[in-house]
Amino acid sequence: MVLIAVFGVALLVAVLLSGLAARTVLSTSLLFLLAGALAGDGFLGLVHIDAHDPIVTVTADLALFTVLFTDGMHLAFPALRAAWRHPARALGLGMPLAFAGMAVVTHYAVGLDWTTSLLVGAVLAPTDPVFASAIVGRKEVPARLRQLLNVESGLNDGLALPVVLILIAAAGPTAAGTESSLPVIGAELAGGLLLGITVPLLLNGLVRLPGLGAEPKLQPLLPLAAGVILYAGCHLTHANPYLAAFSAGAVLAAVAPGPKAAFGPLGQALAELAKFAALLVFGALLTPALFGALSWGGYAAVVLAIVLIRPASLLLSLVRSRIERREQLVAAWFGPKGFASVVYGLLVLQAGIPQGEQAYTLIAVCIAASIVVHASSDVPVARLFDITPTDTTNTTSAAGTDTADIASAGAAAGTDTAGAADSTNATSGPTGSGTATGLLVQPGPPTIPAPAAVPTGEATLLPASALPASAERVPSGAPTLTTKEMP
Repeated sequence: MVLIAVFGVALLVAVLLSGLAARTVLSTSLLFLLAGALAGDGFLGLVHIDAHDPIVTVTADLALFTVLFTDGMHLAFPALRAAWRHPARALGLGMPLAFAGMAVVTHYAVGLDWTTSLLVGAVLAPTDPVFASAIVGRKEVPARLRQLLNVESGLNDGLALPVVLILIAAAGPTAAGTESSLPVIGAELAGGLLLGITVPLLLNGLVRLPGLGAEPKLQPLLPLAAGVILYAGCHLTHANPYLAAFSAGAVLAAVAPGPKAAFGPLGQALAELAKFAALLVFGALLTPALFGALSWGGYAAVVLAIVLIRPASLLLSLVRSRIERREQLVAAWFGPKGFASVVYGLLVLQAGIPQGEQAYTLIAVCIAASIVVHASSDVPVARLFDITPTDTTNTTSAAGTDTADIASAGAAAGTDTAGAADSTNATSGPTGSGTATGLLVQPGPPTIPAPAAVPTGEATLLPASALPASAERVPSGAPTLTTKEMP
């Protein structure tokens, strides 16, 4: 009950500070991590949790499943078909490079044997952009970059799991119940993918049967029911839950856009709650003894994992791609270690391999450092893409006109009334009244017939000096635009 009370207090503080966190380097994720650390045995001793406690694995596993399920719903298949090469590069080249690079650094800096070093590399290879939500969730960030980070993190968690299990078996004698045979691992991957596709299709088919269907207020619960059934089904059949979660979210969004849209706010709230709970529990494991057990070489490996290995591996995978350099740098930087690494690190510890304790210590410290660094830098980096439109209602350049206004007025000269209206809307600023005059520079006043001779339905640009005073105000919706002569 103390853990629940601590969670409630941390949740209240996070909600009250969320507005400030959205504008600064303050992070709600970091707040829960620190709250868990303070409440744990390393400081106040209010919560007693160790790495072997089942609550650690359950909260991390559930948080990862929930986040992947909701992230899958943001995947658009048409957009993915048009731009699948960039995620494929990140998964097919960038992830193996990060895996190998971390293994080399771990072996030489920490002194672990090669098998355990490869295991550490596999555990830390998956990324989790849930800690970089300001990048993935902000519309100012280019869709290509958001899709790259989303697809990469959605698939690399499930792809890393079989490698982790194989290396655990190869590292030495393991605890009872640790499964590592290749046929079983392959069956788990296939089973997860199969369940992730069939469960949402079956549920969507059920609601289409005559006499069945969800009323509007209960429609958000349809994807929730699919997620609960899928989570339980994966654990009952030992299917890979992470591939199942991401694929189910993507399929459900494609076949049932209505329930997907209705589930959006609820799913986001559930993902946040699961994430916060897992961070609080993981934070309770971060004691001074844990940090003191890591050597200086281990800290060097943590720094290199964050600032060199992940950025370099992704940049190499995107060489000669069509993504602009700024987007490549942002994608390379945001490779946070998240819930997949927590779950896999606990598997390493609980497997009982010879160097499992040292490997887990390095993994836990690296995850904590990554959460602190990436969760605090997402908002400042996202602002690099935040371009605020300027108000062009009354803007005139020193040369006489604004370029965009000239283009808008010129385009309207040969169009009908609708074209003139479009020009008017285009030249008004984002906070303007919606009524604007086109600006056009001409060498001299042209010969223009009287306003009464203008046929109805034509849009004509007239200099203000050629009109009587009564014609200066044009009624809304009239086909005639007036131009003000420039001084």
